[in-house]
Amino acid sequence: MARMLYLECPTGIAGDMLVAALLDLGANEEGLRTALASLPAEGYEVRISRKMAGALSACDFDVVLDEEHENHDHDMAWLYGDAGNDAHGGYSPEGSIPHEHHHHDHEHCHDHHSHLGGTPRMGGEAFGLESHASHSGNTPQMEHHHHHHEHRGLAECLAIIDGSELPAGAKAIATRAFDILADAEAKAHGTAKDEVHFHEVGAIDSIVDIAAAAWCLDDLGISETVISPLAEGEGTVNTAHGPLPIPVPATLNICTAHGLILAPTGRRGELVTPTGAALAAAIRTRDALPASYAIKAVGYGAGKRAYEIPSVLRATLVEEAAAPASPSDLWKLETEVDDCPGEALGHVIDRLLRAGAREAHFLPCYMKKNRPGYQLEVLCESVDIPAMEQIIFEDTTTIGIRRMQMERTALPREEVSVETPFGTALCKRVVLPTGEARMYPEYTSVAALARAKDASYQAVYQAVIAAAQA
Repeated sequence: MARMLYLECPTGIAGDMLVAALLDLGANEEGLRTALASLPAEGYEVRISRKMAGALSACDFDVVLDEEHENHDHDMAWLYGDAGNDAHGGYSPEGSIPHEHHHHDHEHCHDHHSHLGGTPRMGGEAFGLESHASHSGNTPQMEHHHHHHEHRGLAECLAIIDGSELPAGAKAIATRAFDILADAEAKAHGTAKDEVHFHEVGAIDSIVDIAAAAWCLDDLGISETVISPLAEGEGTVNTAHGPLPIPVPATLNICTAHGLILAPTGRRGELVTPTGAALAAAIRTRDALPASYAIKAVGYGAGKRAYEIPSVLRATLVEEAAAPASPSDLWKLETEVDDCPGEALGHVIDRLLRAGAREAHFLPCYMKKNRPGYQLEVLCESVDIPAMEQIIFEDTTTIGIRRMQMERTALPREEVSVETPFGTALCKRVVLPTGEARMYPEYTSVAALARAKDASYQAVYQAVIAAAQA
């Protein structure tokens, strides 16, 4: 049975939040570390821990960069034009934040944007994109925030994925995510994909986020994914090329191309990062959960920003419930008659059986005023009801027919041929729940042989039984 993932995104989605949720869901931490160690890249370490998100215990996934690779793009005042207080996205319950440099586990924010990339994200994911044509380096306004930026193109990012020991399924997911990102950037810049240079997403921390999410999805054996509407913020974010509206162009292009639904929250700041959107688009396979399902596991991935509701991504592993047994298509028709001779009823039974009735018979009964009569009962499929009722109305004196849907327990059966001294006869072979098989000679076959061989019915019947048991 397909393993289905349901992602609930009440505070958006980012790459590291997804990784954390999948680890909490059951992805193997040791296996993930081994896989990430095979990436042909350096300058980082992975930290996996638990933290409280409100009243919820959640997994926290962090890619901590060394001094050479650290981006140091954490100035909320520069990004949003204020001190990053609670009015701007609920960043700090205390009302302000110190302007100090954090590592990848800073208080919910990470990077400045390049032309089209993401703002500080709730999951701590460094992200930003710019095309080869538009890349102009750091402006004087940003220089004090940048120690080392890596600008990799799509081919360079994919080479890191291809050069790793990630399984084929994980590589396919990561490749699709990068391809989606490149398409979004190319559309925004009006250029070809191979001319797009990733800014922050080309940095190793974001590559690790994508590779880790892909590995966890493959490890969990996820084959179908349903994603809730993605909660998103509003406002603008300052970039090296001027202010950009939220959602940023890369995120909007991904949502447009892949049918992701955004749910505005009214909070200031970016909640859906382009990397989070790209991963969501890469794995989404269906629009809605099945009508009924069983929950197999639940995982929570922590974000880094404090909101009035916990900043978490919830991942649920669900299994579609077996469809309830469909109602039997067997119907019972019945009526009573007190002025119809037995010969006429025999004719009716013959017509009903030839017309496809599963069973037809009549029983003696007493009717109103103690009049003796017959109750006619017919079993048929729904498609045959009109034909059956027409026969009953035509060939009996009834003026009304009751019908009801029936349930039954039927043993497996098949028709088989057996060889006897009188010739070939047909039997019905049924199998009991215990596995025992039984053979029942078919009346019409036995009667036909008896007539053909001028033998008694019983002689032929016993010969068929003996042959069936041999």
